[in-house]
Amino acid sequence: ELRSLYCFILRFFSKYNKCSGNHLARNTIVLKMFWFYLPLHLLMVACLCHSIKVPTTSSQQSFKTDLFNFYHSLILADGKETTVHLLKDIPKRYYFVLEEGGALAPFTITVTPCDVPIEWSIHVHKASARFLGKGARGDHDTQEDSESQKAPSMVSTIFNYKGNSVETYMGMSSHSALYMLEFLSTERDTHITVYFTTDTTSGHLYPELPMDPRLDVVGIGHTTVTLTWKHSPSVLQHRENIQYCLLVNEKHNYKSLCAAETAIRSSGMKPPPALALSLSPYLLEPQQVMILSNSELSIINKASSGEVRQICVGTKNTYTVPNLSPSTQYYFDVFVVNLLTNASAAYTGTFARTLEEPEPKVVELKDGKVIQVVLDGKKGKFYSLQYQAMHKKIQFSFLLCHGQVRIHITKNGKTVALENISGLRYFSLKGKMLDTYLVQLRSTEESNSSVKVQVSSHFHKPLFPLLPESLKIKSFSKLRTCNSVTIAWLGTQEESKYCVYKKRIEEDQVWRELQSADRCSGPESRPKSEKVLCKYFYDINLQRAVTTETIQGLDTGTLYLFDVYLFGPSGIPIRYHSKVVKTRKKC
Repeated sequence: ELRSLYCFILRFFSKYNKCSGNHLARNTIVLKMFWFYLPLHLLMVACLCHSIKVPTTSSQQSFKTDLFNFYHSLILADGKETTVHLLKDIPKRYYFVLEEGGALAPFTITVTPCDVPIEWSIHVHKASARFLGKGARGDHDTQEDSESQKAPSMVSTIFNYKGNSVETYMGMSSHSALYMLEFLSTERDTHITVYFTTDTTSGHLYPELPMDPRLDVVGIGHTTVTLTWKHSPSVLQHRENIQYCLLVNEKHNYKSLCAAETAIRSSGMKPPPALALSLSPYLLEPQQVMILSNSELSIINKASSGEVRQICVGTKNTYTVPNLSPSTQYYFDVFVVNLLTNASAAYTGTFARTLEEPEPKVVELKDGKVIQVVLDGKKGKFYSLQYQAMHKKIQFSFLLCHGQVRIHITKNGKTVALENISGLRYFSLKGKMLDTYLVQLRSTEESNSSVKVQVSSHFHKPLFPLLPESLKIKSFSKLRTCNSVTIAWLGTQEESKYCVYKKRIEEDQVWRELQSADRCSGPESRPKSEKVLCKYFYDINLQRAVTTETIQGLDTGTLYLFDVYLFGPSGIPIRYHSKVVKTRKKC
């Protein structure tokens, strides 16, 4: 068959190799046909060289093999997805042949641009069976030459497209025909995927989209958007092999997963496993192919234009996107992915703008009054307090109870303090009467934080007790026994009351007890049985302001949680950092 087709091409050109005036029009057609057939012509040469058994040297054999392998790559494989790399302004051509079989031969071509818009077209040369047959037999009589000259060229362009959308051409052929696909990128180097098949009855490489492939926005909040979409027929038929993946970004919609992955790679970042599996395998290294799993919406690319986030949601066709920023426009794309073939199809993307965040509620501070504020770390919102000064000098006091807190104090709109606080922190400020102070508090951790706040113009009456340099409790390992432990803690130069409490705990309770400890909470809610003792002490010399206590009557080999509470003149307690100690098993 290769020899026959090769002879047909040679014969075709020999028929029109004339320069008379009667043949000028035909010579123009021949010139076009020459470029149409040239790669295939060379391919036939390679095939014949590869198939004819003649003595050759090793260098000749190597040349023939390389020529065969190179031009063999220009023939589109039936039923497979082919990756095509395009250089800017340089067209690339691929071929396929449909043979006459006495019935209509259907075929499908799907082209997926992975970056910039491209131009692509399909050209076809149809020849009658009589003409092709004679060319294959190699007859050269004048009558045949005359008949062949009467045959029209029959080279035509049957499809043209320019853009970056996934486009599918479905055709029928009732004649033996040679088809050429031509691709061109005029913007920059890029790559595309091409899927060609003549089998339209045994299922689809790409998942099917519903008749209405649009995404619907059914709910918009300050930080959330709820989306829904119609089920893919592929999900209803092959639920275990199909799932939906959602992409969120602040820049634009993506028309294919291939395009999304290219954008991510261009920023120098690797796609996450869930997205990587959904993309064409030619872009993936072996270690990148992993199993998709449902997970929280994850950031996969943080660029100047915003975040690109993705999640695969199984076969659910409704999803609420969390953790968005207020008053921000987002673009949403949903792709239905075939887990067996890695192929995907894109729904029509949409966009939505989250609601504006309402103005935060401002709480008025009263002189000398203490309030405790609990801050939501997940939402990251500010808590605002306002105070109008009745004196020129005032003092803000902040006692961190739990977590980490950042404070921002402004006076008449100008910043006077901005920092993260730990322990007890005072800010003494000077100004004018009726100055307006605004305090904004925010948790710097994902978990909740809490802080006590007081503003006062009476500096000589401190509400919170004087704190030592450290609020840590120390235990002495060498002084541990089977039924007692010895602990120590720092005091201050001010006589204060200290109370010690103990609590028996299990191994699996240690982390929870330490994490939930609130330094502002007092012992009033604790059982009386947990109280060990209370004592007063101080020392003018801070180097000697240390006290120790040995707690007796403990159980052997048991974990205990020890707490020390400091009470100042106002009676407000401060809790030291809890200490966990285990008594000895053997003595």
